[in-house]
Amino acid sequence: MAPDFVLIVDDDAKLAKLLTTYFEKAGFLTEVATDGLNALQIVRQRKPDIIVLDLMLPGLDGWEVCRKIRRDNDTPIIMLTARDDESDRLVGLEIGADDYVTKPFSPKEVVARARVILRRTRKEVVQHEPVQISNLTIDFERYRVERNGKTIELTPTEFKILGILATNVDKVFSRLQIVEQTQGYTFDGYERTIDAHIKNLRRKLEENPKEPQYIQTVYGIGYKFAGDVGD
Repeated sequence: MAPDFVLIVDDDAKLAKLLTTYFEKAGFLTEVATDGLNALQIVRQRKPDIIVLDLMLPGLDGWEVCRKIRRDNDTPIIMLTARDDESDRLVGLEIGADDYVTKPFSPKEVVARARVILRRTRKEVVQHEPVQISNLTIDFERYRVERNGKTIELTPTEFKILGILATNVDKVFSRLQIVEQTQGYTFDGYERTIDAHIKNLRRKLEENPKEPQYIQTVYGIGYKFAGDVGD
């Protein structure tokens, strides 16, 4: 099997070299892009398995790079940020990042998170028959979600969360339970980011995200997938 290919997008040459060293020791193929436009070109041409993306880039910043990638690509993205502001991290997740790491960080941790994300996006989801609820179809084998026959593009993390909820109709999951089942690890503050992923899912799945039919909030506990969705 071919080694995984990681694209590291960072204009800090020292940090990019450090990450490259750790990823290559872990068996990854690597390439570095020092700006957003170069990163987008590599994504189109070489189709990396995972992207490590710094937010503070010259010209096209990391947020915009992530938005452009997510228009037609579901490659997992780990964002790197020097900002210790929760709102910045949540914005990154809302526009399609799968995970984030705040600087300063351990390169080993970034590699470990990349491995976890890749494992869970490679058919490591427990195989189920397609789920059909109202006008929504979730096909686990083809990794596809459709509403009224139209394909809905989800990030790997969004698909994983949806799969957990939709295959356990009416079961309430706490944020911590969702984190543990989707990430394989927990760290301080990550439970709050589940809200950002749920917000994205509702925006993509629901006719009216402010009055969700599918993914419902159970106040004080977490979320559930409704079993009585109307037609």
